[in-house]
Amino acid sequence: MKCLDTYALVEINNGNPKFANLLSEDAVITDATIAEFYGYLYRKYDLKTADYWHRRLSFFCRPVSRGILIKAVVFRTDNSKLNLSFFDCVGYIFAVENGMKFVTGDREFKGKPHVEFLS
Repeated sequence: MKCLDTYALVEINNGNPKFANLLSEDAVITDATIAEFYGYLYRKYDLKTADYWHRRLSFFCRPVSRGILIKAVVFRTDNSKLNLSFFDCVGYIFAVENGMKFVTGDREFKGKPHVEFLS
């Protein structure tokens, strides 16, 4: 099982062939990540595009517990020199806590446990 981050979703949207098959695999997207992706699409394109992708990806979306959110804050604080986004920390901690791979192309996560790095 894989947990996709916003980087992966942007690359899927862009048609990057390295990311194209991710939605054909067992994958999840945290509610925090879909919210960040929605904001990205709304800013870059428009509301119609953001709504389209939200509907298309809703099957993959999973809620995040308060415990995961707290652990993500601690992880982000403990790794403050890496300048990680809160949304990415939520996805990473969600993946770790659920025995999944966190799929990203963000170089700050390269080499971390539970990470599948694609670029």
